[in-house]
Amino acid sequence: MVQFKIKSDFNDYMTAFLEENSKLNLISKNDEKYLFEKHIYDSLSIKLFFETYPLQKDSKLLDVGCGGGFPCVPIAIEYPELNVIGIDSIRKKIESINNIKTKLGLTNLTTICNRVENIKNQQFDIITSRAVANLAKICGYVLPLLNKDGHFVAYKSKKTFDELEEAKPVLRKYNAKVLDIINYELPLEELYERNLIIIGF
Repeated sequence: MVQFKIKSDFNDYMTAFLEENSKLNLISKNDEKYLFEKHIYDSLSIKLFFETYPLQKDSKLLDVGCGGGFPCVPIAIEYPELNVIGIDSIRKKIESINNIKTKLGLTNLTTICNRVENIKNQQFDIITSRAVANLAKICGYVLPLLNKDGHFVAYKSKKTFDELEEAKPVLRKYNAKVLDIINYELPLEELYERNLIIIGF
């Protein structure tokens, strides 16, 4: 199993998240006991991406459809040198992330309450999406926002290769290609395979 080390202490974050979750149900109650394994650890699988594509100084990361803050909040905690922007169209979720940000004093995390297709004239070095939409649809939204040397990191599970097939026309349209597929497992007793699809130009 591919594993990676985490340098940060996420106890304060988990406390803050569970407090927000009690108000908004950002994740299911059944998932609360797997908050670290299913959500924080999964979010930080981007470490496997950084092993091949080292983090550059002053990089900007846009997390599309950030929802309850995955992966943007764990990434912002683990990488204080990275400028992280979370975007979601649901104001209650954005407000929840802002509450957590304030409690933890995260100065490298900002949020946008909007739809990603409304973002114009901005470019990002890294774009992430997790549990948002199928790959073809999300590629159509994010590839115009990606720097020419940037990378789109899509968190996917079982349907990875079906989605890749469907996304081929969109990738051709933007002259983009799949650079890597990084397979990993979550630290759970049951087999829980995940993939990071790395797309660039």
